[in-house]
Amino acid sequence: MVILTILLAYLLGSIPTAVWVGRFFYGIDVREFGSGNAGATNTFRVLGRKAGIPVLLIDITKGTLAVSLSYFSTYEAYSNNFIALQLGLGVAALLGHIFPIFAGFRGGKGVATILGVVMCILPIPTLFALGVFIICLLFSKIVSLSSMSAGLAFPIILFFYGNQNIILTVFSIVVAILLLITHRKNIKRLLLKQESKIALFAKKVKN
Repeated sequence: MVILTILLAYLLGSIPTAVWVGRFFYGIDVREFGSGNAGATNTFRVLGRKAGIPVLLIDITKGTLAVSLSYFSTYEAYSNNFIALQLGLGVAALLGHIFPIFAGFRGGKGVATILGVVMCILPIPTLFALGVFIICLLFSKIVSLSSMSAGLAFPIILFFYGNQNIILTVFSIVVAILLLITHRKNIKRLLLKQESKIALFAKKVKN
C-alpha cells in the first residue's frame, strides 16, 4: 500500500504542467527556450504571466496533493511513521517533477513543487522561508538566487522554530542540498554575473 501511494505521488509530480501548457495553448515546448527547464520560472520567462501563474499554482498543488495522500494511510497522524510517509511522498513528487515520466524525464527544478510539499507539512516555517524568497527577489530580481536563499534558510528557520524531530531536520537539509544541486548551472552563471533577471508581472519577458 505504501509503495503504491509513493508511486502515485511520483505520477502526480510527473504531470509536466509547463510542457503541456506550452504545447496545448502556444504550440511550443518551453524546454526549447529560455533556461530550458519545464518549470514556472521559465514559463514566465518564455510565455509570460498568463501561462506562468497557472503553471506555478498547479506545480505547487502537485506537491500538496502528493503529501495529502498520507491521510489515507493507517498511520496515526503526526506520528514518526506518518511524518516519514509524508516526506517520502513529497520526495517522490519532487523526483516526478524533475524526472517526469510523461515528458521524457526532462522536467523542472522542483522549487514550486517543494513549496507545495513543505507548505503542507510545515506551514509556518515555510511562510518564513517564502518571506526570505520574496525579500531576496525584490532586491535581486533573480529567481534562482531567491530560491536557493529560501532553501538554505529553511533548516535555520526550522531550528529557531523549535523543531526537535530529527526526520524533519534531515529533510530540511536535504531540501536545501537538492536546490543547490538542481541550480548548479545557475550558480555558475551567478558567479559569472550572467544570470538573467525576471519581471514576474510583466506580460512577457525577453530571453
